[in-house]
Amino acid sequence: MIYSFILVLGFVLIVLGIDFIQKFDTWQSRIKIGQFSNDQVWKQKVLRVAVNWLNKTPTIKVTDNDRLVIIDILKGNYKRNAIQSWQEASLLLGINEYLKHTNDVKIKKEIDNYINSKLNSDGTWKVIPKEIDAVILGYALLKLDGFNYQKYKPCFEILLTLINQLKGEDGTIAYRKHNPEYRYVDTIGFISPFLVRYGLLFNDDVAVQLGINQIREFNKYGMLLNKYIPCHTYKVKTHLPVGLFGWGRGLGWYAIGLIDAWSELPKNHPNKEELTQMVINFGQMAVTFQNEDGSWNWLILNKQSQKDSSTTATLAWFFTNAAAINTIAEQSLQAKEKALHYLKQVTRRTGVVDFSQGDTKTIGVHSQQFDILPFTQGFCLRTIYNKKII
Repeated sequence: MIYSFILVLGFVLIVLGIDFIQKFDTWQSRIKIGQFSNDQVWKQKVLRVAVNWLNKTPTIKVTDNDRLVIIDILKGNYKRNAIQSWQEASLLLGINEYLKHTNDVKIKKEIDNYINSKLNSDGTWKVIPKEIDAVILGYALLKLDGFNYQKYKPCFEILLTLINQLKGEDGTIAYRKHNPEYRYVDTIGFISPFLVRYGLLFNDDVAVQLGINQIREFNKYGMLLNKYIPCHTYKVKTHLPVGLFGWGRGLGWYAIGLIDAWSELPKNHPNKEELTQMVINFGQMAVTFQNEDGSWNWLILNKQSQKDSSTTATLAWFFTNAAAINTIAEQSLQAKEKALHYLKQVTRRTGVVDFSQGDTKTIGVHSQQFDILPFTQGFCLRTIYNKKII
């Protein structure tokens, strides 16, 4: 009897201990948040965290539950591999932006280790991706300086096959096989830059047009009237928007999908002007919702909602590149600088950018947890070290 009691008590203490440790770690890590002696110290710490995370990426939990967490872990409800792929892709994109300006052998070694952990020597995946989330990782690989994309063409063809398997009769790509009737704004960020870059590198105009069409069709049915504010998703058969308009990270997904696809197109490409106008329209909308401190809220239409670092980091990247367009150059540069100032203020003393919204559960059910997100870290880093106006 006494042994049973001791076992039960031990289990309870372990369960409560896990919950306490997580909460305590978050609390103590926010002490002296945003206090850096200068911008260079801040940038180096953000970089160091991203590099450390590339091959040891923190688990981003699916659930918002912060009590009895061990139960979610045992049930398999704590994490999902698909979420991890876009965390890793963002880190890779950010680190690669830094490497454009330096020859850091140690960091290059970390990237080599990451590639070797994901890809076989014959150019195929070690674990074949099953979800569309992984396509942005393919884009990150294609963006690596010096990457032998011809050698690894088989892995990119697998991603292209995955995309085509999710293509509907309307010619656009679904988010999940089990949910083919909706078109999510997330998918623009996942697939459009990859399709455009892949198509240009491998002379596949069908892929390029597929990536552009995903954006074009969402503009028709997923925007709030003529306001250029995206909804979470729209239904294919009815063309009616579903979910929240103005969800912050939804803006982020649209922003990075559009701006990276636009950036990939050469100036003389027949679709360049069309996408340029999209960038202008979206940029003019997004800048009106930026807060004075440089942030955007998780729900941009509600200034009382929590500020979201993932929205702010992705839009900072958007405006960094949109500044190449004369029409919106000045306001884009101002928006970028304000956003970076905010991100610095919410960076923990360790270099971790804080207060990003957690993973969305389903249409209309958004996380109310705001914590670390490697995705945010990567796009913050990508913006910090971008030196070129396209």
